[in-house]
Amino acid sequence: MTQSSPSRPPESLLRFVLLSTLVLAILVVLISGTSAVAQSQDSIQSKILAGYFEEWSIYGANYNIANLQHNNVAGRITHLIYAFANVAPTSGAPNAQCQLADPWADYQTPYLPSVNGKPYTNWPYGNFGALLQLKQLHPDLNIMISLGGASAANAAGFSYAASTPQLRSQLVASCLDMFITGNVGTDYSGNPVSIAGLIAGIDIDWEFPLAADKHNFTLLMREFRKQLDALGAANNTHYQLSMFAPAGAANYSNMELAKVASQLDFLNVQGYDMHGTWESTTNHASPLFDSPKDPSFGQGFDVEDTMVAYLAAGVPPRKLLVGVPFYGRGWTGVPKVNHGLYQTSTGAAPSPAGDVLQTDGLATFGTLKSLTGFDHQFDPISLAQWIYDPTSQTFWTYDNIKTVNLKMEYVQTRVPEGLGGAFFWALKDDDANGNLAKAMAKGLGR
Repeated sequence: MTQSSPSRPPESLLRFVLLSTLVLAILVVLISGTSAVAQSQDSIQSKILAGYFEEWSIYGANYNIANLQHNNVAGRITHLIYAFANVAPTSGAPNAQCQLADPWADYQTPYLPSVNGKPYTNWPYGNFGALLQLKQLHPDLNIMISLGGASAANAAGFSYAASTPQLRSQLVASCLDMFITGNVGTDYSGNPVSIAGLIAGIDIDWEFPLAADKHNFTLLMREFRKQLDALGAANNTHYQLSMFAPAGAANYSNMELAKVASQLDFLNVQGYDMHGTWESTTNHASPLFDSPKDPSFGQGFDVEDTMVAYLAAGVPPRKLLVGVPFYGRGWTGVPKVNHGLYQTSTGAAPSPAGDVLQTDGLATFGTLKSLTGFDHQFDPISLAQWIYDPTSQTFWTYDNIKTVNLKMEYVQTRVPEGLGGAFFWALKDDDANGNLAKAMAKGLGR
């Protein structure tokens, strides 16, 4: 005879309790300006806040490392993740070698603004030279290099390099030599250029492993961890290892999450691009919770369900970072029903005038916050906001200060002592003062 186990509350009730607790916590924050959850000072100070800097932002956006010093965002984040380096040639067969995606932007251009007010007088120039100046001003800032990105060539490169022990070892050794040891290239006379001491770790952005790559991905992470630890032992340094951790069961089901997480310092969990103009129906791009009113309800396209999946897989909460987009997604031809939410569209919203992304259906927070003629709406179930212009029938979904505050309280309250922190994509998409980044920092006690 077996004892009957106590019945478990239905998922809907558990979610309601969590949501109610979070909303009450947010009300306390909004009213009193302090967190509703008591945490140790060590726990608060240990929260990670990471921001991605795109190497190409120095071009059309004219956004430079110097901007981070001028708006003081550099003093509020814990990690700057530089995107990207490649793990495969831009053309031709994969070769299990790390390589720079844009040497001119990375260390060659002498035309970037100074970070500390002093001119660049020697190699490296470019973003790496600027980062060295930034590091001198902010010695506690962790600067990491992200490998891969949303690239078919890099996805193929990862798959190839992860496929055998020899290729795994070869790729990792190449990446560590280039970025940790710092042998990034040569000057125009053939002399070596070094960034030794700049890079604190490696971020892996493989988009995305397939089913055949599942165990090889784990083995690749183990190889990175092994070689980083060996180099760190020689240098008396702990080199960090992180990854971009995707939303969507179709993506994370091809990863041995608990085994992979055991090799990592933290996971940057995708909290955005849940919906976009690859769909014809408007929706929230970055909802905190699912909603029964959502046509895609139950499919896990929200932050909470993504976190539930990672936690259920055995990933420690302290290693999980919630991702926040500093850009929005938009549709046009949206009828004046439900303020445009969950409605059909005729296509991507035109890129707003002057927006640096210059892509229909995409716009930065810095642009969207200043648009006129739009009604501002808030979804109390998904805890997401959007704007809608009934005249132009245009709909934009994006995070603002209010939803960022909600998400940081979620980080602090989701589990005892909170999750590991948060990250955002990308630094250039904030407003000129870095207000979204600073709101995240404040919400994490930084």
